[in-house]
Amino acid sequence: MNRLRRLVHFFGGPAGFAGGCIAGLLLLSSIFAPLVAPYDPLAVNILDKLLEPDETHWMGTDQSGRDVLSRVIWGSRASLAVAGFAVVIGVTFGVAIGLFATWVRGGWLEQAIMRVLEAVSSIPLLIWAIALVGIFGVRDVQWGPLTISSELKLMVLLGLLYIPTLARLTYISALAEVASNYVAARRLQGVGELRILFSDVLPNCLSPVIVQATLMLAIGIIVEAAVSFVGLGVQPPTPSWGNMLSNGRNYLISGEWWLSVFPGAAISLTVVAFNLLGDGLRDRFDPRHSTTMGYAT
Repeated sequence: MNRLRRLVHFFGGPAGFAGGCIAGLLLLSSIFAPLVAPYDPLAVNILDKLLEPDETHWMGTDQSGRDVLSRVIWGSRASLAVAGFAVVIGVTFGVAIGLFATWVRGGWLEQAIMRVLEAVSSIPLLIWAIALVGIFGVRDVQWGPLTISSELKLMVLLGLLYIPTLARLTYISALAEVASNYVAARRLQGVGELRILFSDVLPNCLSPVIVQATLMLAIGIIVEAAVSFVGLGVQPPTPSWGNMLSNGRNYLISGEWWLSVFPGAAISLTVVAFNLLGDGLRDRFDPRHSTTMGYAT
């Protein structure tokens, strides 16, 4: 029981713990999709098309007779992979740019970097994503021996769009740390500015970055689903929650509700899970913003 309480406390409370558990289960199901999915998500069986959910197909079948449950499980791979790798790209370059702007603070280069970041951040993320994916296209690109898929392009573009927010967050946090007394003491000891940034300032800036990155996972899932919904993301027959929703909307009036409900529920559950996890981590690292006031540690 004490171990469970410590684990709940680590996630910032019961809500954060619940979000972490749901997110972990979704991640495991996507990794082990070949073992978890009951059917091949691409197997077409016209004789079984548009079957209602039953004991054989728990979430029914689609217009091609493919098992919806298997496609939802495999679709999590595309959504989580795009969101996850985009966050990795955003954190890596965003933290680097934020620290660099802190290092050159007080000059024209700092102002130029921050103004560019603010200009990019002023345009909504979804607008950027749809515009850039539309410009670069959705077809696979052959670059020498490498094949750049639509998923990879979406990962990179979304990751680049995450950089301004994470860079500004790192910059603001780093400026507050640079002005603190312990940094002044380190300077008196003769420690160089660059070493202070990486050995002292950076570790203290990571908490808000981690929280923001967790929340960006949820945003990335929504953006991937939205882009795939309009046909600019993951391309059929590869399953994705977004393109499954796009196909399912054609059957709402005729009564095949399961084609839209289950992919939509998967998106909603995943987004809620990562939001709960992000809120819990924020409470864990910054008690001043606690949303679980009644939780006793």
